[in-house]
Amino acid sequence: MALRTLDLNAPPLLHILRSLCLLVLAASAAVSGRHHAPSPAHGTGQSMYLAPACRVHTASLADFGGVGDGTTSNTAAFRSAVDHLSQYSGEDGGGAMLYVPAGKWLTGPFNLTSHFTLFLHSDAVILASQDINEWPIIDPLPSYGRGRDKIGGRFASLIGGSNLTDVVITGNNGTIDGQGAMWWSKFHKNQLKYTRGYLIELMHSDTIYISNLTLLNSPAWNIHPVYSSNIVVQGITILAPTNSPNTDGINPDSCSHVRIEDCYIVSGDDCVAIKSGWDEYGISYGMPSQHIVIRRLTCVSPTSAVIALGSEMSGGIQDVRAEDITAINSESGVRIKTAVGRGAYVKDVFVRRMTLTTMKWVFWMTGNYNSHPDDKYDPNAIPVVDNISYQDVVATGVYKEAARLEGIQGAPFRGICVANVTAELSKSRKYPWTCADVEGVSVNVSPAPCEPLQGAHDGACPFPTDTLPIDQVTVQQCAYDVPGGGN
Repeated sequence: MALRTLDLNAPPLLHILRSLCLLVLAASAAVSGRHHAPSPAHGTGQSMYLAPACRVHTASLADFGGVGDGTTSNTAAFRSAVDHLSQYSGEDGGGAMLYVPAGKWLTGPFNLTSHFTLFLHSDAVILASQDINEWPIIDPLPSYGRGRDKIGGRFASLIGGSNLTDVVITGNNGTIDGQGAMWWSKFHKNQLKYTRGYLIELMHSDTIYISNLTLLNSPAWNIHPVYSSNIVVQGITILAPTNSPNTDGINPDSCSHVRIEDCYIVSGDDCVAIKSGWDEYGISYGMPSQHIVIRRLTCVSPTSAVIALGSEMSGGIQDVRAEDITAINSESGVRIKTAVGRGAYVKDVFVRRMTLTTMKWVFWMTGNYNSHPDDKYDPNAIPVVDNISYQDVVATGVYKEAARLEGIQGAPFRGICVANVTAELSKSRKYPWTCADVEGVSVNVSPAPCEPLQGAHDGACPFPTDTLPIDQVTVQQCAYDVPGGGN
């Protein structure tokens, strides 16, 4: 589905063909880099998977009346299974795993519990219900003050949970399909009274591990950890049509200590977007997103960013480290989005080793992203953007500009460092950079950057050398008995 829409907002045909070739190669690399659970030993019903913690207790969704025919609702079965397994959620309970066998398991939203693993068989597909009455309405996030689409509440996410510890969502490359076309249509026709739900949203939680799954066609955002810490998202494939509304890939929101790596994302919005609340609500809540690592990400997003910071960043964003990033047919490599009224800061952002093909812009900074929850924002809440480093970037087929950097008048974005960057423009331009209200330095950049970035510089831009605690999280092999001997 996504491949058919890659030519939306298309640049010249030559770049499209090259992009498609690279896309196939990137997809192959993404799959080969994922952690596949070993097959069961011959003649046994036991299999293995990788996770930070193993579970003592295992049950199958079929044990709770689940029917994997793609038409029977399994909402009650999922909720009953988690409720039953929650008896093992204490620190001394040994934890539990819910096994989703091969089949198509239609369900409305359900919540997880602590010390819990949701495991999908390689041929398991969790299908989001098309019955809107199965989707409960929940309160808006306090750091947003309202739903993102609409004033008021929001639909629950398909897989959710709050105040949890030690949650694993994984599988042998099983699938979670949000069946989002219905939601996208209703959104475009303004037929929804509430904000769309997400595929996965975990709130106020600690120690989250999401790996080895394919997520399809989310109603809106795909993975949304919020007010949480110690999060690893690894080996995830996310696919949605590139014209689908707000189908962001992975959005850590007011989260600390996050590791995103080896993910492949095709979406209608930002592939990764780091957030921390919206205007006066985010300022009041005051929880930043910080200490975030992004590695080996492959992205296709013709209308949005590979990595975005904001625009909802009113709790602050600090210490973001991204490296070894590949993007094809995307709007911008890195985009910082903010506005007067956001307050807080985006600082200490370090990006290196990006390979970009067929882009509108390589870098984009926006200080006038004037989307507000209401008219009560503080016009004196001026965001600070400082210490932003980009280095070792090669971009080909850039068909707008090398960069569009627009800060805030009277509050320029400072401390920008650009080093060893080459942007090959599709057409020669008299002014390949657009800059306003920014300050910084550069070295070995082609085409030559705008004057505000031509400050003297003697070498590479900074990139932290310390190891964050989230990089010390390791996995172990866990064994489980497979009902029916499958994997």
